[in-house]
Amino acid sequence: MDATTSGTPTIQYHNITDQPIPTIVTSPGPSFNRQTRHCFGDATPGEFPLSANPSIVLHVLTGCNLDPQDLAKLEATCSFFRQPAHFAPDHDLCLSELAALDMCQKRAIFKPMTSEQRHQLKLRCGGSWKLVLRFLLAGETCSRREKSQAIAGPGHSIAVTSKGSVFTFGSNNSGQLGHGSTEEESHPRIIRSLQGIRIIHAAAGAGRTMLISDSGQVYAFGKDSFGEAEYGVQGSKQVNAPKLVESLKDIFVVQAAIGNFFTAVLSREGRVYTFSWGNETKLGHQTEPTDLEPHPLLGPLENIPVVQIAAGYCYLLALACQPTGMSVYSVGCGLGGKLGHGTKNDEKQPRLIEQFQTLNLQPMVVAAGAWHAAVVGTDGRVCTWGWGRYGCLGHGNEDCDSVPKVVESLSNVKAVHVATGDYTTFVVSSDGDVYSFGCGESSSLGHNTANADEQGNRHANVLSPKMVTSLKQINERVVQISLTNSIYWNAHTFALTESGKLYAFGAGDKGQLGVELVANQTERPTPERVELDLS
Repeated sequence: MDATTSGTPTIQYHNITDQPIPTIVTSPGPSFNRQTRHCFGDATPGEFPLSANPSIVLHVLTGCNLDPQDLAKLEATCSFFRQPAHFAPDHDLCLSELAALDMCQKRAIFKPMTSEQRHQLKLRCGGSWKLVLRFLLAGETCSRREKSQAIAGPGHSIAVTSKGSVFTFGSNNSGQLGHGSTEEESHPRIIRSLQGIRIIHAAAGAGRTMLISDSGQVYAFGKDSFGEAEYGVQGSKQVNAPKLVESLKDIFVVQAAIGNFFTAVLSREGRVYTFSWGNETKLGHQTEPTDLEPHPLLGPLENIPVVQIAAGYCYLLALACQPTGMSVYSVGCGLGGKLGHGTKNDEKQPRLIEQFQTLNLQPMVVAAGAWHAAVVGTDGRVCTWGWGRYGCLGHGNEDCDSVPKVVESLSNVKAVHVATGDYTTFVVSSDGDVYSFGCGESSSLGHNTANADEQGNRHANVLSPKMVTSLKQINERVVQISLTNSIYWNAHTFALTESGKLYAFGAGDKGQLGVELVANQTERPTPERVELDLS
């Protein structure tokens, strides 16, 4: 269920006592003298005194899909919207601020906050309810919070329905499916131990799964080390059923990201915490590899709210929301130029990627592949950077780019979503078309024709964005793509449609596709419907 349809009642406008409307006095002017209508004035003929009926204006502001920028423009250009509204819930707020507060109260993660928590969030966002609303809306846009989602993990898969039920399938050698055993599952199976708990977000790593509930609690299962490499020696203990992460009980978490050697979580207030990977050359704090205690990410982001995090191979991206606009910070290993600062140096504290200002691009969604990264801007442009092996940057070559660069071949496409994996990239357009490029191993790009049965054709690398025609043929609008982000596992890909249908293709040797494969078949070259309704 989307946050916008959560059923939370808005302010009851009919209970608001409006100021009395002044008596309209008519004047015996000439019949041809047409009176001008005004929002407010001194009660001349034809006047409709909106200033005396703010509840009407508030209803329009909150019920007509206005966004924070619209409210800000009204306040900036009309003195009427800068004046106090003089009624509940806050007599001192102007109408545009009151409208923003009302819209915030409809958001799922805002509703349970106390007055003090709301006040602190307002200060952290810049002192305005319009900025708080922008922060909340940005988080919903980039992470599908409160919506159905599918995660193509390393060898195993997770599907979350819009009602918060969780299905898992695929490899289960560490108990990462959460069913109380280590047996593989080739078809989606619901995690029954989570009955009564609504999950709003999921993350997958090698042998590990993390789930986040609508109350901000985190459940983890599989390998019990937050800092283990994909093939490490620590974390020999296994958890084969969802277990509450005790060290996060006092943090209201809304997102998790599992990278190699570390895990990061994002709080409701936009603070980033990390587990392990904590020597001073990495995240600026000293911890042990097996440390189970979260540590706040130090540096510039301590006082800047973050709306999305994305983890790759030994690095982390953070999409930040500031009064001046959206920005991206990176931290960690800089090999291949994947931090986006024009060098291949490591960064032990988050550093602003300045290139987006040069490009005049407002980031909207970030994605961190194993060795490359991507961003979608509010104007629909796509930028990529990092190690360009197999053409995963989409620039027609395999060169490295250490600063974000616009994918020019997508100039006629308005992108709304991007996903990255191990040298692969997918882009979803505003009309639901899907483009992919990069490494074609395991048929995970989806570029297969009816007569392309030879393995060489199915596994061809693609250096520039190419429409996935096999997804176009399903006649469904695609809203999310997820692909395996691991350098050690054969990749598979999920495409989730607007109606909640799930399609899978790529590697399926562990049952991670959730569809039947014929004898001796280990991968699916074209999208096939997974028998699971996520709507």
